[in-house]
This record gives sequence, structure tokens and C-alpha cells, in this order.
Amino acid sequence: MDCEAASYRMYHYLDGELTVWRRWVITRHLDRCPPCSHGFDFEMELRQVIASRCRDRVPEDLKRRVADALGIADDEPR
Repeated sequence: MDCEAASYRMYHYLDGELTVWRRWVITRHLDRCPPCSHGFDFEMELRQVIASRCRDRVPEDLKRRVADALGIADDEPR
């Protein structure tokens, strides 16, 4: 696998959307390619920061207005 292919599939890799074989191929590439490995590490850290700091709660009124606009009944699961 080359750097372009690894970069193209990196988000699928991070999201766990690849087969075991493709994950192995990308992992092997990351182990052997410092620039791609650093890019991967950056993306992982960025996701962790976003997950830990972006926890705004959506006001119930806004949720209700969006549900109304979409035609979702109150008894339907969201």
C-alpha cells in the first residue's frame, strides 16, 4: 500500500469500517511510514479532543422544533 491509498482510507480505518485484511494492510503501512503514522496520530488526537470537549447539550425546545419540522411524532424513537 502506498501513502496515497493509506491516506484515502484513513477515515474508514479510524471509523472501523474496513475488513480485517484492509486494516492489517494499513496498520503495516503505518508501522513502516513515519509521515503517515504522524498523520494518523494527529487525526486520532483530534478526534479525542473533539469527543472530550464538544459536549454541548441541545435545548429541548430546539429538538422539538426540529422533530416537528421533520414530521417526527413525540412517541417515535429518536
